[in-house]
Amino acid sequence: MTRRHLPPVELRERQLVVRLGGPHAVLSWALVNGGRQDASEVVWAEVRDGELRPPVDAAALLRARLAEAGLPEAVGLLTSRALSRYVSVERQAGDAIARCVATVGLGNLLRAGDPVSRSRVGTINLVCQLSFALSELALVEALSIATEARSAAVLEAGLPSAASGAPATGTGTDCIVVAAPAAAGGAPYAGKHTLAGHLIGATVLEAVRRGVAGWLLEHPAAFTRTRNTRPRAWP
Repeated sequence: MTRRHLPPVELRERQLVVRLGGPHAVLSWALVNGGRQDASEVVWAEVRDGELRPPVDAAALLRARLAEAGLPEAVGLLTSRALSRYVSVERQAGDAIARCVATVGLGNLLRAGDPVSRSRVGTINLVCQLSFALSELALVEALSIATEARSAAVLEAGLPSAASGAPATGTGTDCIVVAAPAAAGGAPYAGKHTLAGHLIGATVLEAVRRGVAGWLLEHPAAFTRTRNTRPRAWP
């Protein structure tokens, strides 16, 4: 098997650019150019805590950053996590490749179903890219698998929700992007019994695991808190 690689990730000053290598079918709930789009790049913009205080329009800020970078059509993500801490994981099976690039901040941990609460700084952003095309139906399924893998990695850490103290499944502001080459006749499904589902799940799980481990090394008090048998909210 010949080892192949996707285009390299580009780390700029306060920007992380994932070049997809050409037009891709992209699905996400990204702040800028989210939804179902055709795009060739996914871009993170790093922001300081004070830059998003009211009355700042976060989407307008991000659009301006993308325009300044010469990438106005890119799918855009915002994070306060240091972009130098990004994680990239690739897996190959035959000629098929998947890559997950992720930034992981956990200061805004919540569990699905928690009551509405105030948003805090700290989020998980990731893009999972495949080297082969997917049908529109499979693209939706791919987003579900990536989301499930993100939650599995967070649950493994056993960290508590800021709202309920129960084991968190993610943060309140996570964003997940999936991308596959824009071409007809793509794989019809991307569930757990498919190669696409396997590669998506494996890369996202490993990337978020590594990101969680890195964040915990920088925040040892959070690790200590997981040893407390009594559920408690994030301070």
